Amino acid sequence: MGSCRQTQKEKHMKKKSRYKPKGLRYDNMAWLMQGMLPVAKVPAAGINLQLRNYESFDEVMRGSPTKQHVDDLVGMVNMTEVLAFMNIGADWLDEILAGQDAIFNMAQRGISGQSFRFTGLEAEAIRLVLTIHDEQLKVATVAQVEKAIDHMAEYYKHKRGRRIIPKPAPAPTPSPQPEAVA
Repeated sequence: MGSCRQTQKEKHMKKKSRYKPKGLRYDNMAWLMQGMLPVAKVPAAGINLQLRNYESFDEVMRGSPTKQHVDDLVGMVNMTEVLAFMNIGADWLDEILAGQDAIFNMAQRGISGQSFRFTGLEAEAIRLVLTIHDEQLKVATVAQVEKAIDHMAEYYKHKRGRRIIPKPAPAPTPSPQPEAVA
């Protein structure tokens, strides 16, 4: 008898709606004006982002990075490249690509069992990309950075990036066999 009641209740239950309301924007003019500001002039965004990038770089240079530090640097280099493709610092594209190669090589060494450390040339390339990124944030508006973030999310979603895979272990070199003495 109890199961009969449940089926009758289920028959009369409303189907769950898939409608999800979007967030409300209470002050449209402030939102629009905020999008026109350079990122560096937004205290919560610009300064915190720069501090996080430099902290991650310092931790890698000290030799005690976490996965989050490496991910922060990878994201910073990718954002710098996307902003360069949006003509914000496009004249530095060769240096940015060199920085991408540097972070790729460091991450590849790290997941291969070695340490997450830069070589001297790689550290200089990343330091230059950090400087370029800081200058881009002084020029780019919040709306441009949001557009770049959306572009990066689409890029990650469709897996168009270079995958960091461990380096294959070097083949062991055969040791020379001592010659037999007759």
